[in-house]
Amino acid sequence: MSVGGTWANLRDECDELDGDATLLSPLSGKQFTITSVQDARIVIQYAESGDSQPLQRDQFETLIRRVEDAPGGFDIDRLPPDADPYAAVLTLHPRFEIDAQAGMIRASDKPTGSQRVPAEEETAAGDERAEPDRPVYADLLLLVDAMERHDVDDLETMETPALVNLYTLLSDVQRGTDDLRKDVADLLLDRVHHDQPVHGQFGSVQRTSREYRSLKDDPDVLATLEEAGIDRERVTTVDADKVDEALEVTELSPEEVYEIDESEYVRKAEVDEDRKETRLQGLKDQLAATDDPEADELREEIETLEARIDELTQFSPGQKFHTPSGGET
Repeated sequence: MSVGGTWANLRDECDELDGDATLLSPLSGKQFTITSVQDARIVIQYAESGDSQPLQRDQFETLIRRVEDAPGGFDIDRLPPDADPYAAVLTLHPRFEIDAQAGMIRASDKPTGSQRVPAEEETAAGDERAEPDRPVYADLLLLVDAMERHDVDDLETMETPALVNLYTLLSDVQRGTDDLRKDVADLLLDRVHHDQPVHGQFGSVQRTSREYRSLKDDPDVLATLEEAGIDRERVTTVDADKVDEALEVTELSPEEVYEIDESEYVRKAEVDEDRKETRLQGLKDQLAATDDPEADELREEIETLEARIDELTQFSPGQKFHTPSGGET
């Protein structure tokens, strides 16, 4: 089938979609709907931001040619930033599908699946946002409340109990956000491919790697170095663990073999979870019971905070799909 015929069939498939049918971008994971189907473009609207984006016919035709010319399929990672909606819409055509595990979009002679979001997920996306079931969410609310009730721009004027409360909440928030950050990073590791940055509203991420080295067994290392003409005395040093073992069986004191510098610091000793829960519930009840403008403002801040937490796991590319002059996509 000609590229023009494929484009015409794709437009027909888009026209037959329900108005609220939701598609999922394969790289960014963003949900969107098709709002307009025209001769030269297909217009989509992102569910979260409400932003519209026109997807041009010539870009679709370029992608179709690339997919059909690639025997094993077209690598989705080769798509320019902000171009993955093209791949999602193309899967509405019965001849094209995305292999998410392989990160490829392929042409097939048999009917294939699409990037349409199942109906139950569409419904869930449109439901009212629920309170996250993560301890860090409550700690963040309590921290915001504490920072607004005290002058954190001038910490020296704060009473000691207030400083203790602030330090405790900061410690809990740090631990909770570190845990959440790790969970998000683990998911992104499966979704971000190679060295192509993926953009979100507040920044971008990029897959990278680091190298860890650990020495092989001592005899193997020493033998290898000696064969290369390196005396073992040049690479052997005093081992702190072995020194500690020696101190346990002698009358030597640590000061005789260690340079000891002592520093003092504050650490969190315990957390009164019941008091935190009481304060949090009181804060929520107070907000629910008053129509004061300041309460409305705090509600808006809390809603913004909820949105920021939700957006931690949602990313989208940020540039248009252009065909380079050399003919590569």
